Amino acid sequence: MRVLIINTSEKTGGAAVAASRLTEALKNNGVKVKMLVRDKQTDQINVVPLRRSWLSLAKFVWERVVIWKANRFKRNNLFAVDIANTGNDITHLPEFTQADIIHIHWINQGMLSLKDLRKIFQSCKPVVWTMHDMWPFTGICHYSKDCNKYETECHNCPMIYRGGSKRDLSYQVFRRKKKLYTLSPITFVGCSKWLAGKARNSALLQGHHITNIPNPINTNLYRPRDVSEARIKAGLPINGKFILFGSFKITDKRKGVDYLIGACNILAEKHPEMVKNLGVVVFGKDCDYIKDRIPFHVYPLDYVSNEHDLVNIYNAVDLLAIPSLEDNLPNTVMEAMACGTPCVGFQVGGIPEMIDHLHNGYVAKYCSYEDFANGLYWTLQESEYQSLSDEASRKVANKYSESAIAKKYIDIYNQATGKDA
Repeated sequence: MRVLIINTSEKTGGAAVAASRLTEALKNNGVKVKMLVRDKQTDQINVVPLRRSWLSLAKFVWERVVIWKANRFKRNNLFAVDIANTGNDITHLPEFTQADIIHIHWINQGMLSLKDLRKIFQSCKPVVWTMHDMWPFTGICHYSKDCNKYETECHNCPMIYRGGSKRDLSYQVFRRKKKLYTLSPITFVGCSKWLAGKARNSALLQGHHITNIPNPINTNLYRPRDVSEARIKAGLPINGKFILFGSFKITDKRKGVDYLIGACNILAEKHPEMVKNLGVVVFGKDCDYIKDRIPFHVYPLDYVSNEHDLVNIYNAVDLLAIPSLEDNLPNTVMEAMACGTPCVGFQVGGIPEMIDHLHNGYVAKYCSYEDFANGLYWTLQESEYQSLSDEASRKVANKYSESAIAKKYIDIYNQATGKDA
């Protein structure tokens, strides 16, 4: 069986990391797999880049211009939506023609257009589509927030400046997707039960098979290690306790940095004795944003992409704070838990599927500064910490290991090709 995994980037972003890990997991479990990307960032021989040219950049810019114009020349949500009006025809590539299964992941921002998807579906090759956000079953948005129009038909999109119109971009793309998805059966996979449940409610995916398979992780790499050694390698003090917060872009409101800031201020107000001994480690772009807004010492790091460095950081801290307001199945939670680091997050998206409240971490009431602060304090001061740590790493090893996830996808591929009949 030959599988072609398609993603915009090889390493940048959560979907890219997940797709790359799945590629490696499948390869390690006997599947002939290649990954096709627009942006290649390693020397992996089974990762194939598209040929880049000035035209690729022009296509990306043109898509943003169309959205910008529809947005009445405002920058609001300019990168929170995609219309897939530009892309690359991949059906002539040898990697495509030789593949038995086409496995789509995150293909926005100029990787594949709706026309390109049409050609893929018309090729009659079995298609599996792993959804890393809501875009495959909404008109144009990656996360719909409180809007549920995708359950019937998108229009008057709240992501467009002043609410769009009855026949706005969301309506137009929704209608095009509806026609597109009738061309062939597609197996849609949600990384979380939450996302799969949302997909089942969408008018676009009625009649298609929808299932749930989480992302895999290499538990031989992401595992508990010596804390003191990890702190030395990460450049952190040996003593004290540390909270970790990380994101590709710290100031992304969806990642909830302001809730972390608010919770830290509550924590310091209620427990002033913690101010001297508690530090906050922050990695990602714009990490200085948090520096003067909380009463604890902040240890800012650049965006960390090297996995060995990430493992050191997770092992060096005492908990991961993930105050995301919308999220699917965050890689950071899985990575931290695999290293035995408990997590504190809101009850939203796929986060409660990963964190078992008071068992391997703390699930706070949605958008509650107070309860998030309670979760930080409980994890650091009141819990049976070693038990939390052990349960966190145990859950990841049992549920998200490469071999377990690869087997589930191989079963999906066999179903798609009819080999299980």
